[in-house]
Amino acid sequence: MAAPQDGPWLDGAAGRLVRPYTVSNGRTRPTTAMDLLSLVMATGSTPVGYLGPEHSEVLDLCVRPTSVAEIAGNLRLPAAVTKVLLSDLVDCGAVTTKPPMFHENPTDRSLLEAVLDGLRRQL
Repeated sequence: MAAPQDGPWLDGAAGRLVRPYTVSNGRTRPTTAMDLLSLVMATGSTPVGYLGPEHSEVLDLCVRPTSVAEIAGNLRLPAAVTKVLLSDLVDCGAVTTKPPMFHENPTDRSLLEAVLDGLRRQL
């Protein structure tokens, strides 16, 4: 059985009732360039026009800087679909995106050590 917060979009036995690419109206490419580690944050401005329930969920998740990967995980949608939803919100000014802090230097020693420490804790 679906959890109450899942609404009509999920069914315990059947899974997702609406196909992910239906959520993005069949679009597979975002209009804004972003990767999985890009940070997204709500601007506070109200989007103009109709947006689906997933767009509202995204706005709720973005009250603080949140990565694209984390948003996709919370929505239970593929990253490609999530990027399309996010680009809709960027286009209407409801969210902003920025590359991750280490974007200029992806081999930063402190970042690599933090990843290694995290992996060690998981094992």
